[in-house]
This record gives sequence, structure tokens and C-alpha cells, in this order.
Amino acid sequence: MTILEIKNLHHTYDNENYALEDINLSINDGEIVSILGPSGCGKTTLLRVIAGLERQSKGTIKINEQIISNEKFMIPPEKRSIGLVVQDKALFPHLNVINNVIFGIQKNKEKYNLAKNYLDIFKVEELADKYPHEISGGEQQRVALARAMAPHPNILLLDEPFSALDQSLKSELHHETKKIFKEKGLTVVIVSHDKDEAKFLSDRLIYIEDGKISPQK
Repeated sequence: MTILEIKNLHHTYDNENYALEDINLSINDGEIVSILGPSGCGKTTLLRVIAGLERQSKGTIKINEQIISNEKFMIPPEKRSIGLVVQDKALFPHLNVINNVIFGIQKNKEKYNLAKNYLDIFKVEELADKYPHEISGGEQQRVALARAMAPHPNILLLDEPFSALDQSLKSELHHETKKIFKEKGLTVVIVSHDKDEAKFLSDRLIYIEDGKISPQK
């Protein structure tokens, strides 16, 4: 079943040069897809458009067959059931670890149990009362992943989530997160510049060059 469908998508910042041009893409439920390409090719822009942080100039985006964005209509990011993890983790510095995870599930009666469960899954449950500045970069990334997954999003978007980590920690997180994604049956879109990382994590690779999807390499 197709969960994300993008048709004839274009995006420009200056009404002259397209950052994205004629993007057509379908992603199935439970599929892990990595988007690869050189710096400035448009891959992060595509992720931001899917998330609703940017609005496309042309084209349509559907999630679960529902239009979430086109030239005339746009569902705001917080109503798209999308989780987003970026390179700098973006944890709230004034909240401790467990409250960072709870942030997106405030209305859930089981929010504390749910948050503790995800901290346990990512092996950081003992850090629940710590603040972001008191834990390591790898631990922060685990918390960021737990926070993004806690609301059970339809799609999880990851923008170079492991690039700031050293190689041994990166490898450990690769194995753990892939296992969790598959066990949870998550649909995941990853932006990466690391082809080996993308091949390991993903079911499918998509290449973007100059704002366009290019043939497989």
C-alpha cells in the first residue's frame, strides 16, 4: 500500500531557478527509503516540503491517499502525522529527557509509560531525568529518535541524523535503529550523503541531482 505519493512536484525559492523539478515518487507502507545526492541538490528541501516546513510551487503530496499539500491547499506540519529528526537533534534544552519525549504526546493518557518505553527501546531510560547538555551526542540522537517515534507517525523523516557522530557510534546506531524501524513497521525517509549508510539502512535508494530524480547508480 502506498503511504506517500508525490506527483509533479516543483519548488523554487526565487521564482526562477528550481530547487526541485518534476519530482514523482511513491513510498510504500513500512518501506525505508534513502535519498542521496551531492550538497545543494535539493534532498533536504524535499524533506522539508514533505514535512510541511516549505510549500511547493507546483504539484501534489498525498499521505494515505489524502492530499496534504498542493498549490492551493496545505495541511500544517503538526497535523501531518510526520516525525522529523534533523542533524543537530534539536532537543529542547529546558526540558529533561523524558519531557522531551513526552512533548509531542501531551494528550495521551499513557504518555509517561509510552515515553519510558521508547527510552527503553533506545537504551537511554536511565537518562530520563537528565537535560540535553548533560548527555552525549549519541545519547541525544537516541532521545531525538524516541521523541519522533513516540506519537506513532505515519512517516518518519530523518535528515542526516547520524552525520555528527563518530564512526563506531554511528555503526552501533545504524544496527539498532534499523532493527527498531523494521520491528515497528515504520515508513522512513532518510536524507544522507553516505552511500554505505543508506545501503545498509534502506530498502531502496533514490538519487537527486540538480533538483531532479536521476537514474540509479
